[in-house]
Amino acid sequence: MPAIRRVGGTGLLVFGLACALPPVSGRAGMNSSFIASDEIDALSAANAHEVIQKLRPNFLSYRGETSLNKAQSSPYPTVYIDGISFGTIETLRTIPAMQIASIRLYRSWEAATKFGMGNMGGVLEITTRR
Repeated sequence: MPAIRRVGGTGLLVFGLACALPPVSGRAGMNSSFIASDEIDALSAANAHEVIQKLRPNFLSYRGETSLNKAQSSPYPTVYIDGISFGTIETLRTIPAMQIASIRLYRSWEAATKFGMGNMGGVLEITTRR
């Protein structure tokens, strides 16, 4: 009976520690919805599209049909620069990497709150260096 208690107690201790530890990601401190300037500076990329493709390719993913009226919203994130609508995801190729301070992905529910309806694929907000 003491052996069972010891094994059970050890199991609970291991389970408790596993639940208390933060999840492990590919890089320490990496935010899955944000790209910081230090990450951009450490990368050799020509434009915003290359930065995202190399660091967070999931930002560029197809989100599926978002509306019955397909003309109203794209299944890809809309691009905003410094809070102003800039265009479709293809416009990322026109934004030089050296001008970018950060890139943040807002999922559809976050984008609707911050930028309004019509961004059902989400928003990629780029903050420039000023």
